[in-house]
Amino acid sequence: MRACVPLIVAMLCSLAWAGKMESCASRCNEKFNRDAACQCDRRCPRHGDCCEDYDQLCTEDPNEPEPFLELEEETEAPSSHLYSAPSSCRDRCQEAFDRHQPCHCDARCPEFGNCCKDFESLCGHEGFSYSSDAITKEELQSISEKIYRADTNKAQKEDVIINSQNRISPSETRDQVDCCPEPLFTYVNEKLFSKPTYAAFINLLNNYQRATGRGEHFSAQQLAEQDAFLREVMKTAVMKELYAFLHHQNRYSSEQEFVSDLKNMWFGLYSRGNGEEDSSGFEHVFSGEVKKGKVTGFHNWIRFYMQEKEGLVDYYSHIYDGPWDSYPDVLAMQFNWDGYYKEVGSAFIGSSPEFEFALYSLCFIARPGKVCQLSLGGYPLAIQTYTWDKSTYGNGKKYIATAYVVSSTQ
Repeated sequence: MRACVPLIVAMLCSLAWAGKMESCASRCNEKFNRDAACQCDRRCPRHGDCCEDYDQLCTEDPNEPEPFLELEEETEAPSSHLYSAPSSCRDRCQEAFDRHQPCHCDARCPEFGNCCKDFESLCGHEGFSYSSDAITKEELQSISEKIYRADTNKAQKEDVIINSQNRISPSETRDQVDCCPEPLFTYVNEKLFSKPTYAAFINLLNNYQRATGRGEHFSAQQLAEQDAFLREVMKTAVMKELYAFLHHQNRYSSEQEFVSDLKNMWFGLYSRGNGEEDSSGFEHVFSGEVKKGKVTGFHNWIRFYMQEKEGLVDYYSHIYDGPWDSYPDVLAMQFNWDGYYKEVGSAFIGSSPEFEFALYSLCFIARPGKVCQLSLGGYPLAIQTYTWDKSTYGNGKKYIATAYVVSSTQ
């Protein structure tokens, strides 16, 4: 296992090679090279460290660099087509278009004549105008910008100070080397945590056992804490924007229906192992789990900070740092959680609980099991969700298996 190059040595090497490695000639799509004066890998446009001739020599479209992917999450979470009957619309009504399916159940399939045979019988009762109720990419980008602007509870730069330290290449994430001697969080203004949505969110984090295969059993108090969290977030401008958008899209007829669905999709229990009801979307995404000796989920900065403060999280490195100059920002990192490794874990940094909850919910509702293209502060950002299809609630509705940031392109 190779050792991490100390920061000072890396800086000296970079200076030594600067005269030789300032061009992308013969270097297009090479791996990230910390010793080079500038980069020619597919991700350099996002990080702003490309050589001056990168666009000319390495890409026909510099606006489409390859996104990073959370491979651990992809293999952990089941995608819809593994469990749904491909020739039927059962449990698939209003799902996003999937070119891998032999027939479709999305809102626009009647226009293209590629619906499954039982589309009308199974999906017609939904009451949507199939030609007009599909949520477009442009609409998703518009509502995500509104949610971004509405997040008045987010941290300010002086509230959260991070020390991201060493960036590694994606090929190095499996090495499990601690490249960062200092904690990720240098300072957090904990007065943030007294705000109603933060306090309600934090109350939920100790209600779970992280190991899958162990059943979750909630007390009356813990169930009340779920309801309290939903009440508090629904008071915010962020969630009011989201509900108004989905109501306009005919997805929900009332706020009560919306909140009820949020509670089921996020807090409903299902089994990831041994037949026990041991998991939920909320536990997986925000609190984190351990399965087969690996960390899965765990995509929340507040949880990370609190566990790091207790000495339970050891920050190793990062492969991506978002382009935002203010919060919320995005970091894709590697870390050890009390003896278990997370190979790639993305998280918003400095965001309010309602902001993350809103964006993940939006993408799960609009693009279940798919990549959801959003826009935040003028920068594109994508969220991947997966549905849990081994069990359902209501009339065949699906639970959230996971949701996380997968790419941010420039």
